[in-house]
Amino acid sequence: MEHLPENLRNLRIPVIASPMFIISNPKLVIEQCKAGIVGSMPALNARPSSQLDEWLHEITEELEAYNKKHPDKPAAPFAINQIVHRSNKRLEQDMEIIMKYKVPIIITSLGAREEIYEAAHSYGAFVFHDVIDNTFARKAIEKGADGLVAVAAGAGGHGGTKSPFALVQEIREWFDGPLALSGSIATGGSILAAQAMGADFAYIGSPFIATEEARAADEYKQMIIDSTSDDIVYTSYFTGVHGNYLKPSIEKAGLDPDNLPERDPSKMDFGDGSYKVWKDIWGCGQGIGVIKKVQKAKDYIAQLEKEYLEAKERIRNL
Repeated sequence: MEHLPENLRNLRIPVIASPMFIISNPKLVIEQCKAGIVGSMPALNARPSSQLDEWLHEITEELEAYNKKHPDKPAAPFAINQIVHRSNKRLEQDMEIIMKYKVPIIITSLGAREEIYEAAHSYGAFVFHDVIDNTFARKAIEKGADGLVAVAAGAGGHGGTKSPFALVQEIREWFDGPLALSGSIATGGSILAAQAMGADFAYIGSPFIATEEARAADEYKQMIIDSTSDDIVYTSYFTGVHGNYLKPSIEKAGLDPDNLPERDPSKMDFGDGSYKVWKDIWGCGQGIGVIKKVQKAKDYIAQLEKEYLEAKERIRNL
């Protein structure tokens, strides 16, 4: 625990909720933090950029009020995700707003830039960078990231292809800092398994789509409930970067999920007029087979805690 920043040592369960494009919003982030896990959202979910200022004011004010009422059980810290890709023209502007509110945790994706890390460190923020392989992990730490999110096979959104066993053990050969693991984690038992492999945290996204607070269409939430890992398609067609998506949403857009061509990774948005990427093509990880209902975020987190403690007890009894 000594290698973890103080505000990440006393979470209810060792979970960071992953930032989901469009889906994550202040309401969901606040409920995740109140329930004792790190809540997060992408800065780009606030549109226009001025809305990010409003949202960060809402989150910080709500969590401060909650902490005053619950000094013995304060909320977990929250995180904002910055997409460090040349297609993100708002990066510097959003970083200024993030610095204004002294966001405690920043998660960078699709690129590692020293100036972003320096800006975060200037006011004491902790920075995670998500990676899909060991090479990118080394580059991120060399450029100044404090911790890593190992995005393994089966993760929603821009997931990797590496087995979590391979990815974590390769990173842990040289890196002893904070490490989160992403990829098909949806139960308390899998949280404990991530820790057993060497990760400090489980990084959970897709199950939160099927929560009441998530900014997702009811049809999207129902599709999560109705689907399993067999319904996930891994493709670069929609953004140029490989990611996992729900097959039924691709079919509904009039596309053949089994015959999608590759896309240029320098591009980040597509659509032929009959559908819009992100709005109509729904991202999702492989772990959703255990999600059976839409529920409040706090209830899902309580379920994870119960399963996590039960898994610990099973291990003790082996």
